[in-house]
Amino acid sequence: MDAKTFDKNRLPSRHVTEGPERAPHRAFLYAMGLSAHEIHQPLVGVATCWNESAPCNISLQRQAQVVKKGVAHANGTPREFCTITVTDGIAMGHQGMKSSLASREVIADSIELSMRGHCYDALVGLAGCDKSLPGMMMAMCRLNVPSIFVYGGSILPGTFKGNQVTIQDVFEAVGLHSVGEMSDEDLDELERVACPSAGACGAQFTANTMATVSEAIGLALPYSAGAPAPYEMRDQFCMASGEMVMELLAREIRPRDIVTLRALENAATVVAATGGSTNAALHLPAIAHECGIEFDLFDVAKIFRKTPYIADLKPAGKYVAKDMFEAGGIPILIKTLLDNGFIHGDCMTVTGRTMAENMASVKWNEHQDVVYRADKPITPTGGVVGLKGNLAPDGAIVKVAGMESLKFTGPARCFDNEEACFEAVAKRTYKEGDVLVIRYEGPKGGPGMREMLSTTAALYGQGTGGKIALITDGRFSGATLGFCIGHVGPEAAIGGPIGLLKDGDMITIDAEAGTLDVALGGEELERRRKQWKAPDNPYKSGALWKYADQVGAARTGAVTHPGGKAEAECYANV
Repeated sequence: MDAKTFDKNRLPSRHVTEGPERAPHRAFLYAMGLSAHEIHQPLVGVATCWNESAPCNISLQRQAQVVKKGVAHANGTPREFCTITVTDGIAMGHQGMKSSLASREVIADSIELSMRGHCYDALVGLAGCDKSLPGMMMAMCRLNVPSIFVYGGSILPGTFKGNQVTIQDVFEAVGLHSVGEMSDEDLDELERVACPSAGACGAQFTANTMATVSEAIGLALPYSAGAPAPYEMRDQFCMASGEMVMELLAREIRPRDIVTLRALENAATVVAATGGSTNAALHLPAIAHECGIEFDLFDVAKIFRKTPYIADLKPAGKYVAKDMFEAGGIPILIKTLLDNGFIHGDCMTVTGRTMAENMASVKWNEHQDVVYRADKPITPTGGVVGLKGNLAPDGAIVKVAGMESLKFTGPARCFDNEEACFEAVAKRTYKEGDVLVIRYEGPKGGPGMREMLSTTAALYGQGTGGKIALITDGRFSGATLGFCIGHVGPEAAIGGPIGLLKDGDMITIDAEAGTLDVALGGEELERRRKQWKAPDNPYKSGALWKYADQVGAARTGAVTHPGGKAEAECYANV
């Protein structure tokens, strides 16, 4: 492609590269070794979440160099910059998890600010950890410059006593160890072998769920989100992404041309079909919000309810992301869903072609059992279900993949934070049949809507599957197993019914009917509401104070700004 095909007078970078008044700006660019030719080409932001916080991110810097080669090969000028991540696996089970969901907003905001401040014309974003994937896609939709998403890839599975293991097994081992069913020596060995490479958690937890979304929503090249991080073939996807973003720039194909309501429905479909993370019910509404599209928890739940569960992936199934990639990748999943009427084939993608055109040459692989045909599913409805009732007027969500019973009734056992509940679990002071309630952990109340994997994994490791239920206005990890209901709204901190519960109140969960109710009448709930007092936010300054002050409801994605609907002028048009 010839750079002369680009009219710089229509691109944001004209504000820093064109005309005599921009001589000081060009001087800074010359100082970094750019030539005059490179300065007057389109400037492409290459944003990565590289850091040394976790294995999810450590390969991103190397992959970014290949993306930059692709941009340069297509006559663009790449400009690399980094943003933060908070890695859930390390933040889990303590106060650090309050930073996790808030980091999604910081990621999106920091990418926006860097792109705006330096007037870049297009964006290739590389992400590897749970909140960095949606944060990156949110920034792309907010800026609306031609963009391509690149997943850093999943980690390889570990091997423990001849069995394939993931980080989920280590969290569950804590529960086994607590009841004397795992020795100190075995726990030590497991933690050493569970994560053998760079890459994000290997099963269909949040990172791989949102990676699957990136292809289904059309922002990533086909197959690119499936290859594990250590595979050298990732370089091919990175090179192609760098080249293709220049094609999108030439053709003026932007994220909001791609991320439509129908594309969001495609994204929700693959989440349900893979038994993916319930966190997607936060992230898809947040991505929609950036585009000015109304698509909340209940819209996501409608898709979940009618989608077959067809990918036998951990944590509920047998396989990890590497296995799915080798069976045919995300395209084999999308193809069978498309062929059976569950995917909109007319949606535009970053290839410049529609989803149906991308899938036209994808062949079914009969020699694998990772992905089932959509007309012969594992179960006829999706692996994730939305709930509503007098305990959750604004909705809740539960992952049902792999569960035998979808109904549960029991007395509430209330805790006002995760630590209190985890202590009860560690000491085994709960009873079979209890419904453990963790509240004041919502977006505002936490603040930060912590995940409860330490607690749920310990319960599962103690052998409580099917015997205990847990509900929270917080979140669950994609690795969570068991009858665990999250995102209960309205949250306790703003007077939601979950904050009015008392020990012994009878709670009924029915994932078949999609209901979550407490056996209390409206008058009793109102009486309790009048006696209820809002808790004090212990964070009086800093990022968590700011987040608690600005964040909205989980139902609409726990977002912190008015979104695309309120936008007066899009950055891409400056």
